[in-house]
Amino acid sequence: MYPHFQDAELENWHDFEVESRREIFALLRGIGEKNQLIRMLIKGESDVCVTSILEVDEAANAVYLDCSIDQEQNKRVLASRQVSFETTLDKVRILFGADQVEATTFEGNPAFRIAIPASLIRLQRREYYRIATPVTNPVRVLIPLPAELGGPTTFPLADISCGGISILDNKMILGNAIGKDYPDCRIELPEIGPVATALQVRNSLDLTLLNNKTNRRLGCEFINIPRGALAAVQRYITKLERERNARIAGLS
Repeated sequence: MYPHFQDAELENWHDFEVESRREIFALLRGIGEKNQLIRMLIKGESDVCVTSILEVDEAANAVYLDCSIDQEQNKRVLASRQVSFETTLDKVRILFGADQVEATTFEGNPAFRIAIPASLIRLQRREYYRIATPVTNPVRVLIPLPAELGGPTTFPLADISCGGISILDNKMILGNAIGKDYPDCRIELPEIGPVATALQVRNSLDLTLLNNKTNRRLGCEFINIPRGALAAVQRYITKLERERNARIAGLS
């Protein structure tokens, strides 16, 4: 339903989905009242239109939006079978989509109209915020590699979020792993317990240290992580934040 937003955290968009019509109406009304700009992305195109909500009419099941001053762009929007929208409200990221955009008028001016979405995504900051994991006693993930790569291998984490983890592969065991999936991985979260999930490597960064050794960091996203496992990750992030805040308070 949200094909155009490729961020790692959106692999688990269902965990942040809002389906309450009353809540959806309130969020859209709030976006309109605060005149928040909305990015509008047409499926299959790279250019982004900027729009805003003019009115949310619950009785008519309609959201009225500004159209572009670019008439060609408006034509592409109206011809599109799918349009994605992204904005923020009170530092919360809001994503929704429409299968059809219609031409209409609002208070005498040209406008777009879409149906009130049946669901939307609400991503609060913590849900895509990465936090560094301990260096002295690192959190580890077990990746069940094939025998030719040495079999099951553990890697230390550099950071964690509800969208994924960064791991350190300083021995270059995984090689050029971007795009590869690793099923049945196991992250041992201290005081929380083990978390099982599939991982996909999304990016790789090699850093040369002062001693000329190379440090490789691989960014991995969770693939189809179970809700219970995601809840455990959220608890662990909260625990790390509390510990960090306590250290900062102790130093002040």
